[in-house]
Amino acid sequence: MEIKEILSDITDELARTFDALDEAQLEELERRVLAANRVFVAAAGRSLLAIRGFAMRLMHFGYTAYVVGETVTPAIQPGDLLLIASGSGSTATLVVMAEKAKKAGADIALITTRPDSPLGALADHIVHLEAYTAKLPESGIKSIQLGGNTFEQGVLIVGDAIIIHIAGSSAEKNAELMTRHANLE
Repeated sequence: MEIKEILSDITDELARTFDALDEAQLEELERRVLAANRVFVAAAGRSLLAIRGFAMRLMHFGYTAYVVGETVTPAIQPGDLLLIASGSGSTATLVVMAEKAKKAGADIALITTRPDSPLGALADHIVHLEAYTAKLPESGIKSIQLGGNTFEQGVLIVGDAIIIHIAGSSAEKNAELMTRHANLE
């Protein structure tokens, strides 16, 4: 198989994943992000890389966002949102974080392939991303990709779509983004 064929297959997988998304779930996630005093994001592995992009873009548009585990991340409080990305919905460290956030009075949102998971039981809101992950091969979803690639790519693109919906897409918005973009690089 040629690399361009693989790219086409990946694009098709993502299209199927996005077609299955519930618009109301996405709108409710956006509403919770906008209503939160501060947004904290958490995940593990490659999902963490994807959700960090969402936190970065929130910051670029003037929202207060933190990545859990960073040294400058403060304590979570009532009025804050913890957004977790977990394909399996059962990553032990994320379950502990969600339990602590719940105890602190924060709102919890989850992007997952498994709404009926331990994290799903703790979440106040769930975005069900129907994507293949090697941890859950029994889902019946097929993929040419390895591991949880489709889920991780989906998290990144869903975050980007929500940011575009919040901020809009224009030269003025790009100029605003650049006022907060890193300049020590």
